[in-house]
Amino acid sequence: MTEAPSDSGGVRSIQRALDILSLLTEDRPLIAVRDIVAATGLAKTTVIRIVQTLEQSGLLWATSSGYMAGPGLWRWAHLARRSWELPPETQRMMRELAARQRETVNVYVVRDIVRVCIAQQESPQPLRHVVQVGDELPLWGGASSKVLLRNASTELLERIARSSPYGPERADQLREWAETAAAQGYAVSHGERDQGLSAVAVPIVGRSGTVVASLSLSGPTVRFTDDRVTDFIKDLQAAAAQITERGFEHPLGSSY
Repeated sequence: MTEAPSDSGGVRSIQRALDILSLLTEDRPLIAVRDIVAATGLAKTTVIRIVQTLEQSGLLWATSSGYMAGPGLWRWAHLARRSWELPPETQRMMRELAARQRETVNVYVVRDIVRVCIAQQESPQPLRHVVQVGDELPLWGGASSKVLLRNASTELLERIARSSPYGPERADQLREWAETAAAQGYAVSHGERDQGLSAVAVPIVGRSGTVVASLSLSGPTVRFTDDRVTDFIKDLQAAAAQITERGFEHPLGSSY
């Protein structure tokens, strides 16, 4: 009778399979067994066994040149996209906002000590700020951070501060920024995270009245003059009000 694998062995096998899948990237859409062996340090027989299992599950697809992402991943990707995308009317509003103001529009939500970009509409201008959907940015700086931290606990602010280049003393500054943003209804940043980059952000409020996301415009500081910032704030607040009225639904769109 064959002994069932231990829980630790099963977890280890899953991790190895995930490590192999993670070797596939846009720059390397195909990978051979010898490359997997070299990258993971696993024995060739182990790699072949895991790869065959992944192929049987549709997660990898064998070609004459190596293995590529399988149709099973496409099905999961389609499901993830449908689950994580914002509603079509919100996406349309973001496109219109980017076209009017000619700067990049982003929606961020908090995830522990970082903020995650869950939607973006790029500026139509050649020189623009671009963050990929899914990217995690620090909460210790930036207009969106100031808006998102309105309901943050002291413990969270302290953890964010410790993760910053400024150390624990940053917590007091974060609290001050969050309180100012709450009082004003918006936040502005110039070069706090990246030199030459500015942003204006406003809160998206959930049904409970807490901030669940931020809506922002970002771009080169040279274009964020006082007059334009004033116009950005008004346009962002009008758009955020529409999103709030419809109800903001997203898996990560929850408060602390």
